[in-house]
Amino acid sequence: MKAKNQRLVLLVLAVAAVLGAVLLAMSALKEQAAYFYAPADVARQGPPQDRNVRIGGMVRKGSVRRAPDGVTIDFLVGDDSPHLIPVRFKGIVPDLFREESGVVAEGRFQAGGLFVADEILAKHDENYMPPQLDVKTGEHKSESLK
Repeated sequence: MKAKNQRLVLLVLAVAAVLGAVLLAMSALKEQAAYFYAPADVARQGPPQDRNVRIGGMVRKGSVRRAPDGVTIDFLVGDDSPHLIPVRFKGIVPDLFREESGVVAEGRFQAGGLFVADEILAKHDENYMPPQLDVKTGEHKSESLK
């Protein structure tokens, strides 16, 4: 076989190997991907069934209900539209989770439109200041950090 033909065969094999690796990675990531939906999107398209998704919006004021078991929490997520998504989460919520704050929940929709979250991420605005910092000086309040 001539050197020119050998290079051509090696180039074709390399391209085929890279293409195969990309296709394999894409198929593996497809199972792990979680698409993001706002309440208006869910109302317009219907709740996606049988796959993990993320929903995001604001926790509605007066909607947070804690179950007697101490770890289950129910609340409503809304956005600028009038549509609300009922969410149930079993676990410990982040410290920043509260009514009228931003939230991203990852999980699945059940029949009837209830969203069962596996993970809750609380969002804060750009003006967030950790509670240990003095707002005026920006220095730590704790004596142990000096």
